[in-house]
Amino acid sequence: MSDATPKVANPFVVSIVVSLAVFLEVLDTSVANVSLSHIAGALGASSDESTWVLTSYLVSNVIVLPLSGWLTALMGRKNFFILCIIGFTLASFLCGMSTSMPMLIVFRLLQGLAGGGLQPSQQAIIKDSFPPEKLGMAFAITGITTILAPILGPMLGGYITDNYSWRWIFLINVPVGISAAFLVNILVQDPPTAQKQKVDSVDYIGLGLIALGLGALQIVLDKGQQEDWFDSSFIVVFACIAAVGILLAIFWLQRQKNPVVDLKLFRIPSFTMPCVMLFFVGFALYASNILLPMLAQENFGYDATLSGMVLSPGGVAVICMMPVVGRLVKVVQAKYLISFGMLISAFGAWTTGFITPQIDYNTFVILRILQTIGLPFLFVPVNTLAFSKIPPESSSNASAIVSLIGNLGGSIGISLVTNKLITSQHVQQAYLVQHLTIADSGYRSVLANYTQTIMNLGVPSAQSSSLAMGQIYQELLRQASILAFRDTYNFVAVVLVVLGITALFMPGNTLHKKDAAVSLH
Repeated sequence: MSDATPKVANPFVVSIVVSLAVFLEVLDTSVANVSLSHIAGALGASSDESTWVLTSYLVSNVIVLPLSGWLTALMGRKNFFILCIIGFTLASFLCGMSTSMPMLIVFRLLQGLAGGGLQPSQQAIIKDSFPPEKLGMAFAITGITTILAPILGPMLGGYITDNYSWRWIFLINVPVGISAAFLVNILVQDPPTAQKQKVDSVDYIGLGLIALGLGALQIVLDKGQQEDWFDSSFIVVFACIAAVGILLAIFWLQRQKNPVVDLKLFRIPSFTMPCVMLFFVGFALYASNILLPMLAQENFGYDATLSGMVLSPGGVAVICMMPVVGRLVKVVQAKYLISFGMLISAFGAWTTGFITPQIDYNTFVILRILQTIGLPFLFVPVNTLAFSKIPPESSSNASAIVSLIGNLGGSIGISLVTNKLITSQHVQQAYLVQHLTIADSGYRSVLANYTQTIMNLGVPSAQSSSLAMGQIYQELLRQASILAFRDTYNFVAVVLVVLGITALFMPGNTLHKKDAAVSLH
C-alpha cells in the first residue's frame, strides 16, 4: 500500500517526471530537421544521405510503438520505462559523438528503438496516477508533451545549430535523461496490472510482420516525395512490402491467444472512433508544424531560429488551453469539444491562406496561434474518450496503439501536404506564366519599369532587359510558392471541416465525474 502512495498523493509530480523524458523523445522527431545541412556538411555527406538521419529514427520508432504494451508485460512497466530512458540517453550521446554519416544513422536507429516505448508508457503511467474523475486533466498533461515538443523542436534545433553545434541537439538529452531515470526510479510505482507478467512464448512471427509492415510504410511516407512516389521502383517495392506485412500482421494477431498487439481493443466503440479522430489530430498537428516554417524560410528569408520562434507563441497558447479543456471534458460531451477543435483548427488554416508577400512577423504569430488554439480541444477529449472504457490491465496496450495511430497520422499528414504543396506550385507557376506575354499590359509595364531601373545603374539596354525578365521570373516563382501554400492550407482546412462535422455523429459520451468513474469500474 505504501508503494502506491507517491503516485496517488503526487500525481502531478509523477506526471512532470515521466513527461520529461518523453518531451525529449518527441522533440527529437523534429529537432534535427533544421540541422540536416549542417550535419551533412560536417560529416561530408550529401543532402540525400542526411535525410536518413530522420528516416532511420522514425522507422525504428514506429516499429517499437505498437510493441511497447507487450514489452511492458514482459518486463514490468516501470522497468521498461527506465530501460527506454537509459537506452535513449546513451544513444543520444553516441549520436552526438558520431564521426561519420553511417555511424550517426545507426545510432539514430538505436535512439528511435529506445525512444519508441517512452510515449505509450508515459500515457499509461499518467492515466493510472490520476483517479478516474480526473482523466481529462491527466491527458491535458500528456497533451502538453505531445503537442508542445513538435512545436518547439524546429526553434530549439535551429537555435542550437546556429549558435553552437549540431552535436548539442543530441548531447543536451544526456543530463536530462539521467535525471529523468533517477527520478522515475524513486517516484513511480507499478500497480499490480502493470507489473511483470509471465510470458509463455514469444510471438516472433507477429513481431517480424509488425516490424516489416510498419517499417516499410514509414520509409514510403518519409521518402515518397523525394523519390517521386510511385514513379520510383524503390517506393513501389516498399509500398508492396508494407501492404503485405500489415495485412498479414492483422490476420496473424487476431488468431493469437497472447498477441504482441491486442487488436481486440478495437471492438470497444468508445476506443475505435477516437482512434480514427486521433489519426487526424496527428495529421493537423504535424502538417501545420511543417508548413509555416517552410513558408517563412523559403519565401520571407527567415533563418531556422526566427522561423522556429514564429511557432513558439502557438505553444504558449496550447499550454494555457490544456488545463481549461481538461476541466471542460467533465461537463461537455467529448464529441462537441472534438468538433469545435476541428473547426477552430480549420479556421486557423483557412485564414493562413490569405497570406501576402507583405506579411510581417507579428501576423505570422497571430496566424500560428489561430492554427494551434484548437488542438487542446482535439487531443484531450479524444484521448479521454478513448481510454474511458479501457480496463486497467489493458492501459499499456491501449497507450501503444494510441501513440502509433497519432504518429502515423502525423507521418501521412506530412506526406500529403508536402505532395499537395509541390503539385500546387507547378500549377500556380503554369497559371502565372500565361500572363508573361507582351500582349499583357501589366507585364509590359513591369518589364519597362524594371528595365529602366537597371539601366539607371549603368547597365546596357539589351542586358538590362534580360536582367529585368530574370527578376520578374524570380518574383513569379515566389508568388507561385505563396499561392501554393494558400492552396495547401485550404486543403487542410477542408479536411478539418469534414472531420469537425463527422465528429458530431460520434456516440454521445459525456465524461462527467460520475460517468468516468462508472466506465472504469
